[in-house]
Amino acid sequence: MNVNNLLQSKKSQIISVKPNTSVYDALVLMAEKNIGAVLVTTNDQLVGILSERDYARKIILKGKTSKETKVEEIMTSQVLFVQPEQSVEDCMAIMSDKHIRHLPVLEKGELIGIISIGDVVNAVISEKEFAIKQLENYISGTG
Repeated sequence: MNVNNLLQSKKSQIISVKPNTSVYDALVLMAEKNIGAVLVTTNDQLVGILSERDYARKIILKGKTSKETKVEEIMTSQVLFVQPEQSVEDCMAIMSDKHIRHLPVLEKGELIGIISIGDVVNAVISEKEFAIKQLENYISGTG
């Protein structure tokens, strides 16, 4: 399974904010959409990502306020991303190695989606369950 397959199966929209959005408004959006990170875009170009971890470490622990701080002040601007043809295993390796939970997906420089660690884990489990079922059918002679 590759990233493109994963994106097609999840059929989600791209949720983003502008860099000058208040952190508070970004958090409200994240809560409404039940997501742990939001992409930051300017003119449809990915310029950063804001996660719950960014909020916890760069606002609360620094004594700042979310209503007075702009997303651009705390977002991660060096965003790791994947391409649609990359494997789910590649994504899992990147996420594990870099300790991140979200990966934007870019195709020819254009933002086409985002995947989470939950998406990746579910895809891997699905693949393994399918393989097990195929092996069981082969062994029992029903497949």
